[in-house]
Amino acid sequence: MKLCFATNNRHKLEEIQALLGDQFELVTLSDIGCDTDIPEPFDTIAENSREKARFVRDNYGIDCFADDTGLVVDALNGEPGVKSARYAGEHRSSDDNIDLLVKNLANEENRAARFLTVITLSVEGEYYQFEGTVEGTIIDDRRGTNGFGYDPIFVPKGHSRTFAEMTMQEKSELSHRGRAFAKLVAFLRAH
Repeated sequence: MKLCFATNNRHKLEEIQALLGDQFELVTLSDIGCDTDIPEPFDTIAENSREKARFVRDNYGIDCFADDTGLVVDALNGEPGVKSARYAGEHRSSDDNIDLLVKNLANEENRAARFLTVITLSVEGEYYQFEGTVEGTIIDDRRGTNGFGYDPIFVPKGHSRTFAEMTMQEKSELSHRGRAFAKLVAFLRAH
């Protein structure tokens, strides 16, 4: 089955292709000729995920899925949340986002956080959503070189290593994205 994954993020594509295996052929936005920065105008991760899938379906007529992910930090009233990729500005710098987050947590003892991913699948005009979360803790110092985004400062609950210190397979077994995509894959295989 051919599906467009509404992203041009190669890190995400590699993670998801590893989860899907070769039963599904994934194409990216650039593969279908979409170079638009799809708007994320909503206040929730679920709404932004659906908007991305709707945009691809309406403009390119291809079955697709889109994800949106946010890091929710309790001590910061849910920030960065829906603005996770642009927390430190529109330039979307992971290093700047991490620096700002650590700075904003400087006087906070509560370091509890969670990653939330919502995937919206658009198939034959119908929309389905799948959610995955992982609880964890934010640390001050970056550790590890794998992964992307906030991975170097996020330690999943029950573990001592950050996501960036884990292999892609280890992270996929624990991660919010892995959990949401497991639900998507189960749905696709059943239908």
